[in-house]
Amino acid sequence: MNLSGLGIFHTIIGVTALIGAVIGFIRYGKINLAQPSGKVYFYATAVTSLTALGISKNGGFNAGHVFSLFILVLITVAYFLFSNKKESKKARYFENFLLSFSFFLSLVPTVNETFTRVPIGHPLAKDIKDPIIGQTLLVILLLFIVGSVFQFIKQKRENVEVS
Repeated sequence: MNLSGLGIFHTIIGVTALIGAVIGFIRYGKINLAQPSGKVYFYATAVTSLTALGISKNGGFNAGHVFSLFILVLITVAYFLFSNKKESKKARYFENFLLSFSFFLSLVPTVNETFTRVPIGHPLAKDIKDPIIGQTLLVILLLFIVGSVFQFIKQKRENVEVS
């Protein structure tokens, strides 16, 4: 597997972020920054994105680094909306979408890295072009779209109840 110390730390924190997100989706239908699971997702994702900048299989700045920076921007904007636009019903739609989109984007390198490394010695995929990676990401994209529609509908109901 050949992971550096930073790579191991990055992986552990990244898995923690994903678990926080999944708990949020199950309990609240979204990554809720007001709840412990949402806080775990936010902080662990921030750390994971920052540590990803020190990791590179191919050397130099690459697409994975761009993903990390973009995810960092998404969660930062979502946190801004959460903390500074509490009274704005419209802000909740954007906050939910940005956090879910950051989760989706986090899964792209996660699927690639996992499928090209696990099981050790006989990974599921040979490289990023392997069809199993593309098919898995397509399923995740469809789940993201369905989940986003669900969150929109749920948020609309919450906004009506508050009015």
